[in-house]
Amino acid sequence: MYLILEKMKNKQIHKINSISEFHQLSGLPKPEHPLVSLVDYGQVQYQSEENEISWLQNFYSIGLKRNINGKFKYGQQKYDFDEGLMSFVSPNQLVHIELDKSTQNKPTGYLLFIHPDFLWNTPLAKSIKQYDFFGYSVNEALFMSEKEELIITDIMQKIKQEYHSNIDKFSQNIIIAQIELLLNYCERFYQRQFITRKISSNQILGQLDEILNNYFNTESIISKGLPSVQFIANEINVSPNYLSSLVKSLTGQSTQQLIHEKLIEKAKEKLSTTELSISEIAFELGFEHSQSFNRLFKAKTNCTPLEFRQSFN
Repeated sequence: MYLILEKMKNKQIHKINSISEFHQLSGLPKPEHPLVSLVDYGQVQYQSEENEISWLQNFYSIGLKRNINGKFKYGQQKYDFDEGLMSFVSPNQLVHIELDKSTQNKPTGYLLFIHPDFLWNTPLAKSIKQYDFFGYSVNEALFMSEKEELIITDIMQKIKQEYHSNIDKFSQNIIIAQIELLLNYCERFYQRQFITRKISSNQILGQLDEILNNYFNTESIISKGLPSVQFIANEINVSPNYLSSLVKSLTGQSTQQLIHEKLIEKAKEKLSTTELSISEIAFELGFEHSQSFNRLFKAKTNCTPLEFRQSFN
């Protein structure tokens, strides 16, 4: 993000602290509720003479959008709306839009804004951070069937109906329950998206395998130690959370487990094809101490490196 901010230092980046400020920036009337708002995306008119507009917002937003008039970036990546409909933005993330004012397309859909202050003293204040799609730096919006879109739209309208009516002591709990229901449906749809888009997913797995092979076949492992999940995610240009969710859904394992599997595979290769000592192999695989290598190898294979080597004699 800091790289993007540096590139944009000559452009104005709006700091939006409240939902009311976003309404003002977007040419919308004042929100009916200060902490929760559902707006018609077709009514959004960004108050900017420039063809680009950037902001950092201090609240969550969930967008269901069609006919995007321009290019939308979240964090470091472009969001692809060609097939997807839904986008998710968390607080303090950079949003950048390149507007296309020449298009005649009429945007449609909804934007749901949720300020963190509305979540305090509720379980959702903590659990909302567990929904990985808010942290995605990947460029893939959530796509849905017509039936799934109706489900999401219906929940959004119920949220609006609740805060539009007279507020009482039950209002917050009811709205929180609807938001959680909405997020759980989105989680379900994203998991389905992982499964149904096997080509795209398998391409990422192929990249992951290639990155690990290259890493373990160079001196990087000696100088830098084991590759981290963050390192691999950066190489593939996705977020660690997205990578972990995708790998888990396709393989049943975590990214860290796949790293360890590749390590054990390389260790077995060295144990069976070279005369290097256990300590030398441990060093070449990035371990400062051979005891740590021995423990990991035994945990993964149920035998020590020495026992594995002796099995070939």
